Amino acid sequence: MGKNLKGRECGKGIYQRKDGLYSARFVDRAGKRHEKYFQTVPEARNWIADAKYADAHAEVFVGTDMTVDKWFEYWIENIVCDLAPNTKRNYQERYKWNIQPVIGAMCIGDVKPMHCKAVLNRMELTYAGSTIRQTYITMGTMFKSAVMNDIIAKHPMNGVRYSKPVRAVDDIKYLTVEEQEKFLEAAKRSHNYRQYALLLETGLRTAELIGLTWDAVDWKKHTLTVSKSLEYRHSQGYWRAGPPKTKKSYRTIPLTDKAYEILKSCYDERDSRKESELLSQVLEYTDSRTGEKKCLVMRDLVFVNWRTGEPAKNSSYDTHLYKLCDEAGIKRFCMHALRHTYATRAIERGVQPKVLQQLLGHSSIKTTMDRYVHVTDESLANAVRQFEAATPASYEKRA
Repeated sequence: MGKNLKGRECGKGIYQRKDGLYSARFVDRAGKRHEKYFQTVPEARNWIADAKYADAHAEVFVGTDMTVDKWFEYWIENIVCDLAPNTKRNYQERYKWNIQPVIGAMCIGDVKPMHCKAVLNRMELTYAGSTIRQTYITMGTMFKSAVMNDIIAKHPMNGVRYSKPVRAVDDIKYLTVEEQEKFLEAAKRSHNYRQYALLLETGLRTAELIGLTWDAVDWKKHTLTVSKSLEYRHSQGYWRAGPPKTKKSYRTIPLTDKAYEILKSCYDERDSRKESELLSQVLEYTDSRTGEKKCLVMRDLVFVNWRTGEPAKNSSYDTHLYKLCDEAGIKRFCMHALRHTYATRAIERGVQPKVLQQLLGHSSIKTTMDRYVHVTDESLANAVRQFEAATPASYEKRA
């Protein structure tokens, strides 16, 4: 029987260390000893009981010699396997390039805050603040899951922070009303005008626009349903269909009259457009809400490149946008700025933030307000005029 620091018995296989943690030891059927540390005696007893049960019933048992590499592999394939493809890819890239070289070979129970901080410190000179933040999130989420699953007793990132600033919200590009008018005037002379105009009327993500098919449009109800996305994987050289970014991104958007007209004009011209052999493909993907297999029929895509007859890649849209910006005499921006602009116009026109959250497909209202809603000079002036107009006459007399 082990004892605590006051000399009281803790139970078989348990004792209290000088740092206050309780050590729990267990020997599996193969004669291998495992040890973990806990804040309380009940936690230690529960771990021993669970470990004995798992060992006796041939379940998955995680030993204390598990490396960070092994845990990441198990975590990415079994615990966060239902994440959006882009999120999962970001985790894998940050682990491969930044986390693994520093702590990948370490025993997960030996990782301390100083090791996690070392990962971030190595990135300071060569990586942007946003990439360091992604690495911070990857490590934090991975180790939090390890704590929740009793793989480790303490979160090794407690107290760890990163110092390099992430791009400020004010630096995120959106168009003023004047810039939007100039841009649309220039875009009218291009083959992509309807795509850009539709984004400014709906706030769709680029991958949602590219993956838009005719079955998503309800002509009678004047709505557009977002249930899939499409992106080109440059590293592999193929198109990949998938679900929207998050489960909250599944949504049905009421169409403005202009959005409806844009889609109707595309539908009327669908039989005369150029179509590549690539459009004969049917891409399979998994519905992240139900786990069911779904299909994206490439020939049913609303938008294809007028010259090639293939879907337009995100990068080609951005390249084309730069040319239009130069022509319009405004600062260059990327496709995602059109989504930011839609959100900003919506708030300026009185759309309630909670409603806007649903229209954009955000999981959190904080994301909507912090990242997508921008206060323009014009909206500030309007707010002051509203305040002034509402000032009671009696107050003015007293003043």
